[in-house]
Amino acid sequence: MKAFNKKIWFVTGSQHLYGPKVLEEVDANSNNIVAGLNRKEQISAEIVYMGTAKGAGEILDIVQKANNDPECAGIITWMHTFSPAKMWIAGLSQLNKPFAHLHTQFNAGLPWDSINMNFMNTNQSAHGCREFGFIGAAMELDRKVIVGHWQDGEVHKELDDWIRAAMGWAEAQTLRVARFGDNMRNVAVTDGNKVSAQIQFGFEVHGYGVGELVKFIDKVEDKDVDVLLDVYHTQYDVVIGDLASEEETNELLRKEARLELGMKAFLEDKGCMAYTNCFEDLTGMSGLPGLATQRLMEQGYGYGGEGDWKTAAFTRIMKVMATGLAGGTSFMEDYTYNFADVDQVLGAHMLEVCPTIANKKPTIEIHRHTIGCNVLVPRMLFTGKEGYGINISVIDLGPRFRMIMNEVEAVRPEKEMPHLPVASTLWEPLPSLKVAAGAWIHAGGAHHTTFSQAVTPEMMYDFATIAGIEIVNINENTQIQSFKQELSHNALYYRLNK
Repeated sequence: MKAFNKKIWFVTGSQHLYGPKVLEEVDANSNNIVAGLNRKEQISAEIVYMGTAKGAGEILDIVQKANNDPECAGIITWMHTFSPAKMWIAGLSQLNKPFAHLHTQFNAGLPWDSINMNFMNTNQSAHGCREFGFIGAAMELDRKVIVGHWQDGEVHKELDDWIRAAMGWAEAQTLRVARFGDNMRNVAVTDGNKVSAQIQFGFEVHGYGVGELVKFIDKVEDKDVDVLLDVYHTQYDVVIGDLASEEETNELLRKEARLELGMKAFLEDKGCMAYTNCFEDLTGMSGLPGLATQRLMEQGYGYGGEGDWKTAAFTRIMKVMATGLAGGTSFMEDYTYNFADVDQVLGAHMLEVCPTIANKKPTIEIHRHTIGCNVLVPRMLFTGKEGYGINISVIDLGPRFRMIMNEVEAVRPEKEMPHLPVASTLWEPLPSLKVAAGAWIHAGGAHHTTFSQAVTPEMMYDFATIAGIEIVNINENTQIQSFKQELSHNALYYRLNK
């Protein structure tokens, strides 16, 4: 069973010049490649062979069908023989799905003892793909180029990274983000132009009054709250602390269950898979949802605090890209630093960190929430898993968007934090906090991010290529001066490109 339901189409390029026997061999080899790729567990979506394209009309027909098929998330192209690239112009000029150019050949090694001109003419990927590459460059098409034999594991990884990016892009085209209330007042980086974002990425952002949500919360039936309360006690360890007795704890959990069920019903009714809220606008609610938001993120919803719709959208998109992979994905915030022998960042938020990144079974605890409202709020507590991860921030620079990425290494805290009333994860930014934070600030990165230990930098590079936006990566090789120069060059490129 593949991780994704949507399909990737595979199109082979050739021409009529070689005659029917060669074209039969091309077709058979293409079928074998597609079947072989589909047998690989690492390939997360079914690849569908759409035949050998031998002329401009056939290519255009395939492209138009792909454009109009919601189940097609992208196209892989491969030139088995020489395929004159002028016949690709009409189709490629209309293609609105992501595409990857697989530069491979059917055979791995040369048949030294039998190689002849017939073999050479049939297996011309080496220069057939160069002809195809030229037309992609001449048309300035953003695409993925993967080089290597189709049976090689590295090729499979590169191909699946691109497939996951294509699935994230497909999600973005239909994603709806609900905003309950508005942006946190006077905050700049979490705001932005929602029309520009819809043009660039496809996702829609819709504002709703909190009162509309409260109507759904008030309709939640007690019997459904009872069922969810049992889930809380079964899936997590509920801690009875000093602030609330067992009876009071269960009553607070019932309020949180009502929030979770009401928000989920609202999101389902509006067709939204991501949402934001803000502690400054909670009229009619029992408090800022804590456990409820963590639970919804655990179920796959994207979330952004304080009205941060960009991070909400990308948390959902990255959760889709990570489907079936080990490691979690969460809304996150660089909260505070640990300046020590190795400088570290403690990532957390007021309440809302997704338990998919937890290092063990979370506890549910009752603590007082004092920002925007002064009430007791249930929330999951845990520390994040150790290991490699990335932080992603997408910012609106006015005329364009920039994606900023920082590779990090999550570590175990050296001491317990018994008085910290929120979930958290501790990481060491690459190459160091000094360089990473400096580069992040130069790039304009937000304090909110999407943190993932499942999605890779390669997937995000592929997504940025599909989206046609700038991406900068802060990693072990980053140096501030060269990074600033990269930002300057990128700014010039995007100004001229517009």
